[in-house]
Amino acid sequence: MSEQPTGQQVLVTGGAGFIGSHLASALVEDNDVTVVDDLSAGDRSYVPDEATFVEADVRDDVLTDLAADVDCIFHEAAQVSVDRSIEDSATSHDRNVDATLAVLEQARLADARVVLASSCAVYGHPETVPTPEDAPTQPTSPYGLEKLTVDHYAHLYHDLYGLETVALRYFNVYGPRATGGEYAGVIDIFLDQALSGDPLTVQGDGSQTRDFVHVSDVVRANLLAATTDAVGEPYNVGTGQECSIADLAELCREAVGADVPIEHTDPRPGDIERSCADTAKAAQNLGFEAEVGLADGMAALAARRSESATE
Repeated sequence: MSEQPTGQQVLVTGGAGFIGSHLASALVEDNDVTVVDDLSAGDRSYVPDEATFVEADVRDDVLTDLAADVDCIFHEAAQVSVDRSIEDSATSHDRNVDATLAVLEQARLADARVVLASSCAVYGHPETVPTPEDAPTQPTSPYGLEKLTVDHYAHLYHDLYGLETVALRYFNVYGPRATGGEYAGVIDIFLDQALSGDPLTVQGDGSQTRDFVHVSDVVRANLLAATTDAVGEPYNVGTGQECSIADLAELCREAVGADVPIEHTDPRPGDIERSCADTAKAAQNLGFEAEVGLADGMAALAARRSESATE
């Protein structure tokens, strides 16, 4: 099984965003890559020069032409804020569910594989940690329900139309260019606070755990999903390692080399106590295992931040 699609016509939606831009950069050397992004959250400068860029919304008619001859669509375009989904669930549903349905329909017409971004938010408060893909799905937000709906659509399109689909349930992705997400930004917040000499603010007692996975590992998971024979299934994308937010703050202090205090604030209402991926299915069917340790990933990010601050 090849770990890298080659010689393909590839479309990356949301390809000017955090994960999408890293994915586009990994694909351009061996594939003809088109990026579509409305730049509502992405940055044009993140798109690799070798890719064709189209500024548009995937719900627009432009998708009909863009997807006509593609071999694979990586669907990263999404509204990723849990809070925003609660404040305006109709818009969030439109950007996440309706947009994905449009992508799946165009992929069906083109007979193109779809690798799409789902989320660990589908599990809600998990009954089992680490959480396998067949665990009960009980989303606690419109965002989580939208991603679960997307999962179901991907599975249905595979069963009903024979479309090759793979849904990747991302846990907490971090790395350069990170934006949005319930806990995706906490590493950046901690690094900014530490580099500024400010206290690190931890919500609650910090015992809540998350599975932090580096964006480079997420990119590898996408590339493996584009070549696997095990389609029509969802896969967790995480490290399989829990890290408490309190321990994360300590790792951040070590990465920066700053002896700043840690201050605890009010707990986040309805916060999930534990979250961690069971990665056995992804390892078996995709050949995926995370390679970047959290301490190393944070140290690299801290170094980048320090360099940027001195430029």
